[in-house]
Amino acid sequence: MKIRIQDLEVRNLEFEHQFQAGEIDFGSEVRQVGVLQTDGRAELIREHHGGNKSIEDIRLVGKLDGRIEVSCARCLEPVEIPISRSFDLLYRPLESERGSDEVAINEAETEIGYYSGEGMELEDSLREQILLAVPIKTLCRYDCKGLCVTCGANRNEQVCGCEQGKPDPRWAALGDLKNKLQ
Repeated sequence: MKIRIQDLEVRNLEFEHQFQAGEIDFGSEVRQVGVLQTDGRAELIREHHGGNKSIEDIRLVGKLDGRIEVSCARCLEPVEIPISRSFDLLYRPLESERGSDEVAINEAETEIGYYSGEGMELEDSLREQILLAVPIKTLCRYDCKGLCVTCGANRNEQVCGCEQGKPDPRWAALGDLKNKLQ
């Protein structure tokens, strides 16, 4: 869904949309499960920067609800995660930052995103919000045993016959030191 500056000059844009799985590309690590529901509004905010210069920012306020699927960090089995999140985002035209190689910014400006051209896509903002909501390390369950390092079997489902206690020979010197200290 395209959010265009010329439409926002006339009135705020209210949106309520359902995105089916596959409509938004989250990359290879995250997969949408079912419908992603979003609603909110987009509005134009004019910032005056001295004289006749003004910058047209887009403020995007809303919420999203849906489910995504990621791989367990230990056993690689799919894990479904509910996502429910509100957002209040500010986007500034990329062209407003041109003309200077290095710019000092304050803490408030770190929260600003950028758009180029005549507007932005709602899907891009939703993708960003969902990817930010994904935990860094997801486990299928707290006591997940993961994969066998030798044969690759899922140790939650089967016991493999691989020798688990065999130490890495590169650590032998530390093992000798430990034995001498005891």
